[in-house]
Amino acid sequence: MRDKKGKSLIKFADDYCVIDIETTGLDFDCDIIEISALKIRNGEIINKFSMLVNPGYEIPEFITELTGITNDMLSECENISPVIKDFKNFIGDDLLVGHNIVAFDANFIYDNLLRNTGEALSNDLVDTMRLSRWILPELEHHRLLDVCSHYGINQDIQHRGLSDCENTYKIYNLLKETCGKNYSGLDNFYEYVDSRLKKKYKKGLRASDIQTNNTEFDVSNPLYGAVCVFTGTLEKMTRREAMQIVKDLGGDCKDSVTQKTNYLILGNNDFCKTIKDGKSSKQKKAEKLQLEGNDIQVISENVFYEMAEIE
Repeated sequence: MRDKKGKSLIKFADDYCVIDIETTGLDFDCDIIEISALKIRNGEIINKFSMLVNPGYEIPEFITELTGITNDMLSECENISPVIKDFKNFIGDDLLVGHNIVAFDANFIYDNLLRNTGEALSNDLVDTMRLSRWILPELEHHRLLDVCSHYGINQDIQHRGLSDCENTYKIYNLLKETCGKNYSGLDNFYEYVDSRLKKKYKKGLRASDIQTNNTEFDVSNPLYGAVCVFTGTLEKMTRREAMQIVKDLGGDCKDSVTQKTNYLILGNNDFCKTIKDGKSSKQKKAEKLQLEGNDIQVISENVFYEMAEIE
């Protein structure tokens, strides 16, 4: 449990750092291969940080296809230890803004910073993917590419750290403008979303076997409004118990991976087998949908517990 991790905030700030990482895979026993950041003061970019990282082994072909980062590009780069120290010096104690930062980027940085320096990443966080889901509910998907396309932002370069930081910075400002224009501020929109999803659950839109008696939800939780699918054997609880947690947090559960799935949650034992012996059909479908442009994340059991704030 990352007990010193900063708070996830719903906030538009003038001073902050935008961050983004690329990794060798989709779970936290994988490694960072690129880490980037922009320092923002009074709403303007004043400094940039970007470094490739040598993980010490060849990266999978799937990651090269996704990011364009090759083994040749990484062969003469430094390992994570000096890079993560320089990165922390750059971001300091700033508020961190990123796209899917809460469930992904911040956890990788937290683990690597703690492992290499003994220091935890305690910076507070703002996730633009979550902001987009609330402020642009009309979008079918909320990946960085989708939000940039909505706002007419050019994305010639995708899944590279500095480019993704720059586009996240742009959409953060544009989401603020949209929120101010359409809802006269974030607080009014927050109340609107809470009311809208309460009505959804009153209509009985729940998973077939799992129900919740909750009528009020914490909309800042990343599982709120998310469609989740479980696969494999969970170590800490039964799948039914895990599905109940999702429902109680205002999310939904399905039995199969589809284009509407937001998170595929892999049981820890199942994930280890996946790494050694190939991938389950659900994970293969999730990765295929991801490459096709769908808004889906593959996460481990431990990441799920962190998102659900379970120790």
